[in-house]
Amino acid sequence: MIGLPYPEISSIAFSIGPIDIRWYSLAYLFGILAAWFLVLKNNQKNNLGYTRQQIEDLVFYVTLGIIIGGRLGYALFYGGSEMWLKPWRILELWKGGMSFHGGIAGVILATWLYVRRYNFKFLAITDLITLYAPIGMFLGRIANFINDELWGRVTNVPWAVRFPNGGFVPRHPSQLYEAFFEGIVIFALLNWIWKKYPKVRNNHGIISALFILLYGLFRIAMEQFRQPDAHLGFFFGTTTMGQMLSLPLIIVGGLILYRNINKD
Repeated sequence: MIGLPYPEISSIAFSIGPIDIRWYSLAYLFGILAAWFLVLKNNQKNNLGYTRQQIEDLVFYVTLGIIIGGRLGYALFYGGSEMWLKPWRILELWKGGMSFHGGIAGVILATWLYVRRYNFKFLAITDLITLYAPIGMFLGRIANFINDELWGRVTNVPWAVRFPNGGFVPRHPSQLYEAFFEGIVIFALLNWIWKKYPKVRNNHGIISALFILLYGLFRIAMEQFRQPDAHLGFFFGTTTMGQMLSLPLIIVGGLILYRNINKD
């Protein structure tokens, strides 16, 4: 039979009494904690000049931006009319449903409010955020795989997986593709540039631009293997919602990168 059997992994990591703690929630938690720790370490090692309190406040602002923006983005782009007819469903975070592009919008707004409070440079802060954002993206895609959701299109490649919710037909494990490219590759590349080229730390915006540019490129490429949401399908015959939302990221990232490289 073509395809690997889906590993029987419960979406619930553990329970505390009647409360179920899910891998998806832990992915966000561990991603935020890891980023928090690494920002503190980076700040100390490279003498970036932020106080511990300022970094803790940044984590708070960004966390709110991720949750609120990610959830509202999901409702707007993927939730369909039913979610807006029953708006209280937007608050049902435990049922899942987050949009990366909505999360970006939420983090941008949260960062803008944060830099207004402390009078920091906006792109200097977004550089710090984007250095470690891929950690949460990696963990989130792994959680998607565990949840048996957002699987890929039907295929006959040897590493195809027969997802139960995907009809037990062999599909691309697109969650793992995205975890690798959007998580591991972007994290490794951005942090290598940050360490290899110290001037980048003072040329604010290069890291941020590379992050959204690379994410947009990888997301558009990976959508070729990912099954579109059933209630959305394809736009213009071949294009997915994820691809349309990622195109502006490539444009904006490219413009910021071009401006920073040629500003002298």
